[in-house]
Amino acid sequence: MNKVKIRPQIESIAPYMLGKSEKEVIEQYRLSRLRKMADNENVYGCSAAVPAAITTGLQTLNYYPDGMVATLTGKLASLYSISTNNIVVGNGSEEMIRLLTRAYINNGDEAVMADLTFPRYFTNVAIEGGRPVQVPLLDGVHDLQAMIKACTERTKMVFICNPNNPTGTIVKKDELLDFIENIPAHILIVLDEAYYEYVSEQEFLETVPLLDVFPNLVILRTFSKIYGLAALRVGYGLMDSGTAAQLKKVKDVFNVNGLAQIAACAALEDQAFISDSKEKNRIERDFVRTELEKSGFLTYPSETNFLFFYRSVRGANVAMTLLENGISVRPVHVGGNVEAFRMTIGTREDNQHVLSIISGLGAG
Repeated sequence: MNKVKIRPQIESIAPYMLGKSEKEVIEQYRLSRLRKMADNENVYGCSAAVPAAITTGLQTLNYYPDGMVATLTGKLASLYSISTNNIVVGNGSEEMIRLLTRAYINNGDEAVMADLTFPRYFTNVAIEGGRPVQVPLLDGVHDLQAMIKACTERTKMVFICNPNNPTGTIVKKDELLDFIENIPAHILIVLDEAYYEYVSEQEFLETVPLLDVFPNLVILRTFSKIYGLAALRVGYGLMDSGTAAQLKKVKDVFNVNGLAQIAACAALEDQAFISDSKEKNRIERDFVRTELEKSGFLTYPSETNFLFFYRSVRGANVAMTLLENGISVRPVHVGGNVEAFRMTIGTREDNQHVLSIISGLGAG
């Protein structure tokens, strides 16, 4: 047995549990296929331009990737009309979270976040010896006033997942702008907008123009969701050039692989695919929400490619019943006498299959 003492910050962290592999689930339940509706992936795949670009890129596998990610950074700068100095590209937006905590969190520093949100904020803060301060959601939405009150002289950053994972809700634009204006300048405001491209609600705040006004603002986005490149791990942060310079000190030199860079560049060029995915998702999301509520579940309004639904605990195990029928959804622990789930919005065929099983369970 290894007797080398682990850092106490690491010893106390529970590992992120991914569950059984698709192959294991199919074998265990003797399924012909598994409909993956647990991980918020784009069920329509990715742009047709991506595989073609990757095929061309296969000729460069013997070379290290561009450590500056210059081509992709340039395209993002053009898309957002900002300087390349305001952009850091990472191995998924989770790496961006890790870079932020590595660069800014000291032992004992605090980071304020919601209690039911993307769990990697908590983990990465804890790894650096920081103290995550969790604030309960209010009707599935970030309680910004309570989060401001939770800030102390030890607070180094606040995380807002907007739209929020796993509830799918957004913070209204006036409330978020007021929050940003009232957070002290020495606290980093990290806005995780992984699902930005799915949003159609007019009450959503466009945050990129605020970068010139608030140097403590960081915006995170990703190619893993609507762009359909989850397997390739490409995310990025938009921020003040001074913040970007600090993150580049602590990132790995070749943190984004060459094929991922090529794929992301190709994906950016096909905005028609993005628009089509967004509209298909909106139609299916509205359909699924209506049908879930007919089956006795409560839902939150979602601006993402997933729905959060819940009810008081009943006899039937919803997640297990779905899994036995070849569907994986994500159970969400919320405590009390409530069972909650997060489900990716699928194709109409997928959605009807799920709903037929759920309706069979009944409201009771």
